[in-house]
Amino acid sequence: MQIPKGKKIYFASDNHLGAPTKEASYPREKKFIAWLDEIKHDAAVIFLIGDLFDFWFEYKTVVPKGFTRTLGKLAEISDSGIPIHYFVGNHDLWMNGYFEEELNIPVYHKPKEFTFNNKVFFIGHGDGLGPHDKGYKRMKKVFTNPFFKWLFRWLHPDIGVGIAQYLSVKNKLISGDDDAKFLGEDNEWLVQYAKLKLESKHRDYFIFGHRHLPMEVNLGQDSQYLNIGDWIQYFTYGVFDGENLELKTYKNEK
Repeated sequence: MQIPKGKKIYFASDNHLGAPTKEASYPREKKFIAWLDEIKHDAAVIFLIGDLFDFWFEYKTVVPKGFTRTLGKLAEISDSGIPIHYFVGNHDLWMNGYFEEELNIPVYHKPKEFTFNNKVFFIGHGDGLGPHDKGYKRMKKVFTNPFFKWLFRWLHPDIGVGIAQYLSVKNKLISGDDDAKFLGEDNEWLVQYAKLKLESKHRDYFIFGHRHLPMEVNLGQDSQYLNIGDWIQYFTYGVFDGENLELKTYKNEK
């Protein structure tokens, strides 16, 4: 895809709407909606790279209550013809058709490549990738197992969602305590993952969320890794103008 002149591609990740409560996250939701309103005027494509919600589980006929303004804004932008792509994160693994059917937004459960202006982008949430995160990898196998998802659906939504939201807020990723510092290239597992992928094929950009810490790492070989950060503490986003990719901070105080 060639980006039209004057248009841009935007990336955002890790809003965790609903954490620690829906009321407490509402100012962050308003700020995110204001950002969407601003970028829709020059956006060619928008990528949401996971954990938009702190918890999301789709029952057969029920979805979690709330976030109407966010969902409505995404519907408005999608309906206007601007493509939006969504990658599930570790807090919203259980998407199963709602975004596709109601918002016309494709949802990806694994990283995916895109090419814009002859630049190859490797995009994903980032959870469970690389040589570490072994405990989470085992846990993810349980969470995504069809049998365990079927069992969870038998819980009344008021019970199931309530339990899941409580456990989700307890996740250390929300506090950011484990993500406050850059650990060095040798200890950043997504950096190691990107370098490993470069051994088999060149990609110009690797873009992930999950880590919550905004970072830009030069991988060599004319390749770059960006972690988009979050909308809890940093309010950062990525933007590609057809030539350059950079991280920016949204400062609107609406």
